[in-house]
Amino acid sequence: MKDVDITIHHGSTNVYADLGYPDADSMKVKAALVSRLSSILKARRYSQTKAAEITGLPKPKLSAILRGQFRGVSEEKLMRCLTALGQDVQIVITPSRKGRAGSLSVAA
Repeated sequence: MKDVDITIHHGSTNVYADLGYPDADSMKVKAALVSRLSSILKARRYSQTKAAEITGLPKPKLSAILRGQFRGVSEEKLMRCLTALGQDVQIVITPSRKGRAGSLSVAA
């Protein structure tokens, strides 16, 4: 077997930033919101028709979002979907650690 040089890079906590997306923080937040949305819909065993009715999204749009295609969907829209499902959504702002830029995250 031939020796192969492999370089391993430790990533950050944001895969979108690691992949070089310019809107990495927003994508990470959206991914967390979509994950929570998906978990709720699965736990309740809603059909996509029922889920679309409740969230107010067209079925094709909801299907795309649940497959990870949420680039054109705002964080606000995803939060509204969660509140339509009876979830409380809170935005909490705290000072960042000294010398660090602020960050966005979702706690579920």
